[in-house]
Amino acid sequence: MGLCLPPCRRGPSGRGVNVTTSKTDRPGGLNAYIAVTAAYWAFMLTDGALRMLVLLHFHSLGFSPFTLAWLFLLYEFMGIVTNLSAGWIAARFGLASTLYAGLTLQVMALFALSQLSPIWAMGVSVAYVMAVQGLSGVAKDLAKMSAKSAVKLLAPTGQGGLFKWVAVLTGSKNAVKGLGFLLGAGLLGLIGFAPSLIAMAVLLLVILIALIRFMPTGLPAGSKSAKFSQVLSKDGRINRLSLARMFLFGARDVWFVVGIPVYFYGVLSDSAAISERAAFFFVGSFMAIWIIAYGAVQAWAPRLLNARMRSEADMVHKAVVWAGILTLVIATLAILSLFPGPLLAPLLVAGLLVFGFVFAVNSSLHSYLILAFSKAERVTMDVGFYYMSNAAGRLLGTLLSGFSYQQGGLALCLATAAAMATASWLSMGRLAKANCAS
Repeated sequence: MGLCLPPCRRGPSGRGVNVTTSKTDRPGGLNAYIAVTAAYWAFMLTDGALRMLVLLHFHSLGFSPFTLAWLFLLYEFMGIVTNLSAGWIAARFGLASTLYAGLTLQVMALFALSQLSPIWAMGVSVAYVMAVQGLSGVAKDLAKMSAKSAVKLLAPTGQGGLFKWVAVLTGSKNAVKGLGFLLGAGLLGLIGFAPSLIAMAVLLLVILIALIRFMPTGLPAGSKSAKFSQVLSKDGRINRLSLARMFLFGARDVWFVVGIPVYFYGVLSDSAAISERAAFFFVGSFMAIWIIAYGAVQAWAPRLLNARMRSEADMVHKAVVWAGILTLVIATLAILSLFPGPLLAPLLVAGLLVFGFVFAVNSSLHSYLILAFSKAERVTMDVGFYYMSNAAGRLLGTLLSGFSYQQGGLALCLATAAAMATASWLSMGRLAKANCAS
């Protein structure tokens, strides 16, 4: 691990050392933060459920792994486009507007997908689902950018407060999304595809109306002086962190989106003792447990890393170390997958849970660093650019998930994930060098 550099030290007043005083909250700032977080939770519940509904429903209809990946490609691609522009939109029109827009578009996407007809040709169905998923991708990243930017602007920063509040938001969000996976699999088995979508749309619509009606003050209004040309960051640290983020999420989604769910579904459905509905439930349960545990570790990460006592430079060094650990974990799983047998499935379950723990620490460090590197006056644009890279990684991982699994099975799928984890580790090593030099 030659790139695991010793942390560059700075004096008590140097850049990156945590300050001990909290900034003054805006009037209503805490209430606004709570409202944004609650709305984001509701959104992510439906987002997780929608992903599991689409994956399991169309797999049960006989769609190939590569075709399943295509269903999510426009969702991820629109995340790239949205994040590139959402930061500027929020800077110009205000964070509340992008949050409302995200929730509204998700309601529209859920209602639209419920109208999918079983008599349509496969090509038409795939195109329609891709288009609706693209709309949902826009919705997700509008809501995400709004919530993440609100942390920087509304949360206190004293005594590691920024890392703490970022970790609470991202950790709780992923726990809720995990519940969404379980909800989607359960609803599919109990009431079917279309009724599940309509029920979620109605729930989210009620929450949106309540949010518009009772939204407290505290979120910043937009500024007409914000220019779209300011979206691209000139800070090399942000650019390197964004590159590492792209490969980090590619390393997860290359097995998470199609490979592992399809593999586990195949293992379970081959058993005469397990029905198709039970297979849906077990796959959904594993994905839900993985995401919930991932979210819990994210929320715990500041305490695990003793963030209150560490400088920004220390946290950069920690990010390099944890990226190296992640690479070793997924590479080990790729090697294990070359030896199929009755023990492979339980070993994969245990190994992927370990991967989730290490991945959560990496993700939490990244989420802290992007806000630490960003300046308050352009936080929405820096966060938007960063999550554009996140969406690019998810797009790449989604495409490679279906392709690698179809071409080389689980072994190639996990080997591809290991290659992307290595690229993320190398990118973080370059960031550490740049951070010490600046």
